[in-house]
Amino acid sequence: MNRKELIDALATKTGGTKADADRNIAALIDIITATLKKGDSVALVGFGTFEVRKRAARNGRNPATGAALKIKASKAPAFKAGANLKAAVNGGKK
Repeated sequence: MNRKELIDALATKTGGTKADADRNIAALIDIITATLKKGDSVALVGFGTFEVRKRAARNGRNPATGAALKIKASKAPAFKAGANLKAAVNGGKK
């Protein structure tokens, strides 16, 4: 499902307009992004948690030349699925 399909599904499910659904999805994405940027997490009970994970600096190799290089430490956004979502995907109910 892409963004357009998600907008259509949300508008259908809520009985609202596609424009409202688009604004709601954009606002949700902006809120989650801003929260993660601050270093906080967003927990939606039963669905999952959006969080920032730290990656340590490490050594790597350039795949084209095989030369060793240093990869800097970084932060990466991550999603950890909640129990209800896991159960739904696995065909059961929690």
